[in-house]
Amino acid sequence: MATELHETIFMAKQERHKNLFLNYKNLNIFPVELLKDEGLQFLERLYMKRNSLTTLPDNLAQKLPNLIELYLHSNNIVIIPEAIGNLARLQSLDLSNNALQLLCPEIGRLRSLRHLRLSNNQLKCLPPEIGDLHELETLDVSMNQLMSLPDRLHRCVSLQNLTADHNLLSHVPRQLCWLHRLNQLSMAANRLTFLPLDLGRSRELQFVFVDNNVDLKGLPSYLYNKVIGCSGCGVSSPGLDGDLGEVPGEALTEALVGLPAEVKVVGSETDNVVPLEELTMRTLHRIHHHRPTDLNLLPPITLPKSLLDLLQFPLGHCHRCSQAMFTIIYPKLFPLRDTALAGVHRRTTVSFVAYCCSSHCLRTFDLQG
Repeated sequence: MATELHETIFMAKQERHKNLFLNYKNLNIFPVELLKDEGLQFLERLYMKRNSLTTLPDNLAQKLPNLIELYLHSNNIVIIPEAIGNLARLQSLDLSNNALQLLCPEIGRLRSLRHLRLSNNQLKCLPPEIGDLHELETLDVSMNQLMSLPDRLHRCVSLQNLTADHNLLSHVPRQLCWLHRLNQLSMAANRLTFLPLDLGRSRELQFVFVDNNVDLKGLPSYLYNKVIGCSGCGVSSPGLDGDLGEVPGEALTEALVGLPAEVKVVGSETDNVVPLEELTMRTLHRIHHHRPTDLNLLPPITLPKSLLDLLQFPLGHCHRCSQAMFTIIYPKLFPLRDTALAGVHRRTTVSFVAYCCSSHCLRTFDLQG
C-alpha cells in the first residue's frame, strides 16, 4: 500500500495533476510525500475520504497553494489548524463525519469558500467568523450538538442552502430572514418552538423542512405556499382552528408560545388603539429606511446602536400591509386544511400563523388574498 501511495503521488508530481484521489488508503497521518520540496503546486482537488486522519499539517496551504476543493469526509479529525485560513483559493471544504469539537475562527479567512460541510461531528458552537464567508452558498452543520447558530450568519449574503438537522437548536436567528438568496432551509429534529415571523418573505426561499420539532406549534403564514416538511411537529387542540381572538384561557396561552420575547402587547380583533411606543418606532423606521438622499433636506438620525439594530431587524412585518412591527402583534391562526399544503402533509397537526399590525389588518387578512 505504501509503495502504491508513493507511486500515485510521484506520478501526480511528474505529470502536474490537478486532481488527486487518495480515498480508502487507510492513512493515519497526512502523507509527507505531498509536502516535500515544493509540494504539488498545480493540485486543485484533493480527495482523502474514508481514511483515519486525525489532523492536518500546518504547512498545507504553503505546499498546496492552489487547492480549490478539499474532501476529508469520514476521517477521525479532531482539530483543524489555524493555518487552514491560508488556503486563499479554497471553494469547497468537506469535513463531514469526523470528530471535530471546535472550529477555529480562522475558517472565516477562506473568503473564496462556497461550500462548507460539517455534518456528523461533535460541534457545540460555530465561530462568529463564519459570517465573514460572503461567498458561501452551502452550509451543512447537521448531526452536531449545536444549541444556537451565530447571529452573524446573516452576513453570508450568498447563502442558498442551510442544513442544520439533528441538533439542539431552540430558535432560528431572526437575522436569517435577511438572507435574500436562501433557497432551502432544513432544521428537522431540533427543539424549535417557533420560527421567525418574517421567515419566508424572500421570494427565493422555496423549501423549508422542520420535521420532528415536537414543540413547534405554529408556522408563519408566509410559509403557507412553500413545500414544508413538518411531520411530527406540535400538538394542536380543537380550540386552535379559529382566530386567536376567539380562543379562551389556556388554549390562548399555549398558542402564543413562541412569539418573540420582545413583544409587549398581543392585540385582539376588538383593539382600535395602537400604543404610542409602537407608532414612534414605526415612524423612526420609515425615516431611517426611506430618508431622502439629499441630507440637506433631512439630517441623518443620531440614535443609540441598540435602537438602530432594532430598527434594522423589526419583530416582523404585517402580513396584510407589510408594515414593520416592533412591540405589538395581532396573531391569526389558519388550520392546515385551509392552506395550499393541506394534501401534502396529512399527518401534521400544526397551523399557520399570520401576524398583523392592527385589528383592521387582522380582520381583512386572508391567506388566499
